[in-house]
Amino acid sequence: MRTLAGYILVFSLFPFFLFILFSTAKEINKVQGFQGALEQAVSEDQFDITKTSLLTDKDGKLFSEMNRPFRLYADEEDIPDFVKEILVSSEDQHFYDHVGFDAGAIIRALVKNLVFTHIQQGGSTITQQLARNLYLGQEKTYNRKLTELFYAHEIEKSLTKDEIMELYLNIIYFSNGVYGIETASQYYFQKELGELNKAELAFITAIPNNPNKYDPVEHFDQTKIRQERLLDIMQQTGKLTEEEASKLKAVQINLNIRKKVDQYGDYAVYAQSELRELVAQQEGYLKKLEAAGSPEQKQKIYDDFDRRMSEVINSGIIIHTSLDRNIQEKSKTAFQKRLNYNGIEGASITIDNESRKIIAMVGGKDYKKYNFHHAYQAFRQPGSSIKPLLVYGPYIEETQASIAERVNADNYCIGNYCPINYGGRQYGTVTMNTAFSQSYNTPALRLFEKVGIDKAFAALSKFNFEKLQEQDYTYAASIGGFTHGMSPLEMTDAYTSFIDGNYQPARSITKVTDYNGEVLYEWNDPKETIWSQGTTEKVRAMLSNSMQNGTGKWAKVNAPYAGVKTGTTNNYHDYWVMGLTDRYTTGVWIGYDIPQTMEEIEGDRPSHLIWRDIMQ
Repeated sequence: MRTLAGYILVFSLFPFFLFILFSTAKEINKVQGFQGALEQAVSEDQFDITKTSLLTDKDGKLFSEMNRPFRLYADEEDIPDFVKEILVSSEDQHFYDHVGFDAGAIIRALVKNLVFTHIQQGGSTITQQLARNLYLGQEKTYNRKLTELFYAHEIEKSLTKDEIMELYLNIIYFSNGVYGIETASQYYFQKELGELNKAELAFITAIPNNPNKYDPVEHFDQTKIRQERLLDIMQQTGKLTEEEASKLKAVQINLNIRKKVDQYGDYAVYAQSELRELVAQQEGYLKKLEAAGSPEQKQKIYDDFDRRMSEVINSGIIIHTSLDRNIQEKSKTAFQKRLNYNGIEGASITIDNESRKIIAMVGGKDYKKYNFHHAYQAFRQPGSSIKPLLVYGPYIEETQASIAERVNADNYCIGNYCPINYGGRQYGTVTMNTAFSQSYNTPALRLFEKVGIDKAFAALSKFNFEKLQEQDYTYAASIGGFTHGMSPLEMTDAYTSFIDGNYQPARSITKVTDYNGEVLYEWNDPKETIWSQGTTEKVRAMLSNSMQNGTGKWAKVNAPYAGVKTGTTNNYHDYWVMGLTDRYTTGVWIGYDIPQTMEEIEGDRPSHLIWRDIMQ
């Protein structure tokens, strides 16, 4: 009966609405008729709202919240009935009867507003408030108010009352950047919504009426007054007895403010970058880019992909990662302890040998979130750290040579290319094992020449070296001379092939799910055999000897197996230590952002000590 009466009353007053609209000069250009408003009518697929996306560590514990606004979604069955009763009693007593608007409330508001040039009282239902928050903003004009009615009616046609209440309680603002009642519960009390008592529920339900005035942090007393007023209304409407209301008012409210979780920025930023790669691969954007024929087509694909990523992140996802907090903290501590030189930067990556997952990552000595990330964005010359991948591995794979095979370590030229050993020294004939462990350059060049540039680079091309190009196919590459170089992540990733001869790209993300646990994205990288068992065993033996007796001895750790290869570039611009134990593979790089010599710190061996601190 109320529904029919409401329709008759509102539409009989429609000319009155139009009179008000056209009599207001400021609104004359904004007027939308009934048909115009309905053309913007809502549909069910428009009810998605921005939710906070989360990153969790290997144990499933939250370590970073990605996007703003801060909103954790509460399903209808998880919202206490007491909250709904408070809202209906205080905001919209006819909520379960009307069709989106309350005719009586509209008339009362009209009568009050007739004497004003702008709206003073709104008479808005919960559904109208939802429409305003979803589509219209907070501007108070007659035109906007009329459009709000039409939107509210369309929402009522599309959703049940329970769905409207659920959406409303998840979208409204609770001050301090907090949206949604579940978020408010966790922000103000550090409890899930279902854990709050009725006094606490009434307290947070008091906030949205005026989030500035009823900000519990800045205006606790005002919020408490509003809470008690709501309890009085509950008593007046018969939802509480006088005794129950009095007891709830007497319950002490103790705020326990929850700060935004934002830990391990180095790792979180990389995981977000990897998420883009994962979505691009699994939704076909990479293939579209490969097929694009013009810069304009590529730009359109990039723009579409950016929009898609916003949708994914704003939908409220959980990015499950392999972060090991202990190793991450050890890594950060190592840089803070060992790299106390002005201007020198660094990066490290640690990968679990069994899972091939990235468990720790340092993006800079004092990395600030979203700044330049040296672990995956810095491309530097690798020096001798490339030799196991480009020289010794391919040579042994091709010839099945023993590491006891002897090779000439005297000066050697190929055409005009004449590299020298450290200090210009010549060593005569040495074993391949010695040449490797002492990082001699001329033996590496000789072996590289024997295996051949094409065969050597055929092995290197199996890894994910983004900036590798044909111009790099030169003899200088045998000792680390490249056009652009490699990132620390790429180098560490490639070294995992010396675990067992197989290669699978190292990932930080194990899976991506929605809030309900449904898997949305997951890597499915195949393993590829790079080295035979014999080659793997021989390279591992040389890596171990390098740690025990060679240039890597300052990185020595106690482990069932441990081995490293070092790298120093021309003029001491870069220091590398790459290696593995029986459990982990770790790479460390240090250098200035704008390359300059670090010869003065060579004797300190900071890259070795950082690697040791992480792996010990």
